Amino acid sequence: MTTANLAYETLKRRIVEVELRPGERLIERDLAAELEVSRIPLREALRLLAAEGLVVLVPGRGALVSPFTPDDVRDLFDVRESLEALAARLAAERADADGLARLRACMERAREAIARDDRAGIAAANADFHHELVAISGNALLADLMRPLDARLHRLFRLTSDRDPGRQSEEHAELYEAIAAGDPGRAAEHALRHVADGRQDSLAVARGWSVENIDPIQATHSRRRAR
Repeated sequence: MTTANLAYETLKRRIVEVELRPGERLIERDLAAELEVSRIPLREALRLLAAEGLVVLVPGRGALVSPFTPDDVRDLFDVRESLEALAARLAAERADADGLARLRACMERAREAIARDDRAGIAAANADFHHELVAISGNALLADLMRPLDARLHRLFRLTSDRDPGRQSEEHAELYEAIAAGDPGRAAEHALRHVADGRQDSLAVARGWSVENIDPIQATHSRRRAR
């Protein structure tokens, strides 16, 4: 793994896990020292994160963690409702034993995380379930369309981890059963309902932690890291 990729993976994890919070200033000097890398690979890592919507770059001033406002959450749900319903329909038509086993493994990891009240583990397992759902759809173009959303989806699940994890687990189980039964219509219906059911709760939570109306230029004016 290159130095840039290592810095990218580390910062991505810290943003997704909300160690670096929405709107937080990212100072190259501090990050380079923390990650023990030079500024050139660090800047490459920041560019990769910006392409995924996790970082905002301000030319000549620096960077900050993307605010991820309620409008961003709403946009993400709009896309998910269409694409994940399609993924579920295709998965019910094309899933093989290996794909179903991967979905079950994600569900089991989520149940284990729920049992130990591990919010980060719950978020990761749920994000993996949705990732595997797209993977077993067997549609490469759909996978390409969804891939840039993976990090945002994981971040959404982490930021909204106070939502009822038991209910989410039940909905995943219902969706899995429809896919395993080879019922495309029922699978798409469950997927759409599952995504739609989380919209209002996620928006309500987002209003509490998001940084709206942030001015990236003003936010990157100071040389100190600010939250």
